[in-house]
Amino acid sequence: MPGIIIDNIKDIDFAAAELLKEFEGQRVFAFFGEMGAGKTTFIQALCRKLDVIDIVNSPTFTIVNEYHAENGIAIYHFDFFRIKKIEEVFDFGYEDYFYSGNYCFIEWPELITDILPDNTILVKIIVNKEGKRILEITKLHK
Repeated sequence: MPGIIIDNIKDIDFAAAELLKEFEGQRVFAFFGEMGAGKTTFIQALCRKLDVIDIVNSPTFTIVNEYHAENGIAIYHFDFFRIKKIEEVFDFGYEDYFYSGNYCFIEWPELITDILPDNTILVKIIVNKEGKRILEITKLHK
């Protein structure tokens, strides 16, 4: 997939649907981007497309939020911004989440890229000078 361009906030749900359709069957997505690029906002759109019934917000202080979709599946949302050492990720049992078969949306994954599962979808959100969001999407291969 070459990428997705989000011209304005009205396009975000369409972009989220496209990403989920393109990578159907994939469950772990890592989001890169500067502060304010729209990582949490895009994950909120993904959760809307997955029919999440809970309030979706950034897990900055809790590190992980668990949401539930209408069909009962759990979706995990991580924010590793405050993680200083990779051992912190080991301590809360990341494997149980990443290999659960449930959706995992990860913000600020820079510190943990070495422990991400093979085939994790890497989404880099770039804000251009016009304020459009460009999603560069690749698949992690180890």
